[in-house]
Amino acid sequence: MTTTSLKNEDNNAEKVILVGVGQDAERSLKELCELCKTANLQVMRVYCQKITPDSRYYCGKGKAQEIREAVVEIEADAVITDDELTPSQVSALEDVLEVKVVDRTAVILDIFASRARSSEGKIQVELAQQKYLYARLAGSRDNLSRLGGGIGTKGPGEKKLEVDRRHIRRRIHELERDLKDVKRRRELLRKNRKTNGFRTVALMGYTNAGKSTLLTALTGSDAYSENILFATLDPLTRNMPNDDGINILVTDTVGFIEKLPHHLIDAFRATLEESTQADLLLHVIDASSPDYVRQTEVADSVLEQLSAYQKRIYVYNKMDLVQEEPLLRKQPNCFVSAMEHTNIDELRNMIVKMLQQEVQSVRLCVPYDRGDVINFIHENGKITSQEYNEKGVEIAGEIEQSMLYKIKEFMIENAEKSEG
Repeated sequence: MTTTSLKNEDNNAEKVILVGVGQDAERSLKELCELCKTANLQVMRVYCQKITPDSRYYCGKGKAQEIREAVVEIEADAVITDDELTPSQVSALEDVLEVKVVDRTAVILDIFASRARSSEGKIQVELAQQKYLYARLAGSRDNLSRLGGGIGTKGPGEKKLEVDRRHIRRRIHELERDLKDVKRRRELLRKNRKTNGFRTVALMGYTNAGKSTLLTALTGSDAYSENILFATLDPLTRNMPNDDGINILVTDTVGFIEKLPHHLIDAFRATLEESTQADLLLHVIDASSPDYVRQTEVADSVLEQLSAYQKRIYVYNKMDLVQEEPLLRKQPNCFVSAMEHTNIDELRNMIVKMLQQEVQSVRLCVPYDRGDVINFIHENGKITSQEYNEKGVEIAGEIEQSMLYKIKEFMIENAEKSEG
């Protein structure tokens, strides 16, 4: 099946042809079109085939020759495939098409490169780019030198494509070392927040579900948002006001997408851990999307890869764009419109209630020779007061219910019951 897209008005944009293969290719290609729009590429034609990908030419040699005719006719600058290609597939396709060939992953990496603002974000993007390039050096040879500028070469990871594997390995090692420093800083920051009694909430979900707009609605502070994929890349944290006197921090971070490159998941693990170790997750879902069920599954799958199993609220957003509540929904849930500020107070109340359920006030009497217990409470809870007597240190504080089993024997209520 061949379709012609609406032309982008930007005359400086690269003209590209999209190619997708597989049973779900038609749906996936719609998303690739949106990715190209975000990357400022002008999609001229889209080729979709419901067949098994060819091991050499991806779409088959006959279809590749047909696409070659379209390349000449519209003077396309590149052909973009909807799946990751092997170096041999890139080489074979470029021999037939005689034009630059890149895949979906390269487009996503380019978008990330253009969105990265912080030094940390740039490190993570470059690491993903270097790993992607390293995997494609073997067997690529002269076809890499034909790529030139444009899509697939943007951002802080841009290097001469003839660079050898040894140099890239060395650069990957340097970047991974820098990310370890980032991870240590984030762990220290999380520890300080917990010690100071802050509760953390993370906004997670499919890209363009409205997470940044929801952050603004919940916290009252401005956050950059735009109706494009991956509008937000660097994590942003703001305080959420509430009437219960709880210090709540809400963090927005990068969205997920189908066929998310594993290089990105690995590179952004330090940033994503900031959210996956939050006390509560808000899984934001675009209720107006016809693919909201599939998008929910994709985001849940990525969260599972990151071992994020804490409590969560499924927030069905953009309800101002739909007539009825979604029939297929997960629990617990809340239906909101971040843009119209509909049901935002209800969502705030749900957040506070769920955070309060996880924290329990405790009174302990800890023997003087068990300083490890006091350190444990400092790291995992909050100490509000402590007094010294002949039995030990009497402590009043708060700790998550999931941690109670480790200090149960020192709780004063339990001690009094056992004595009675």
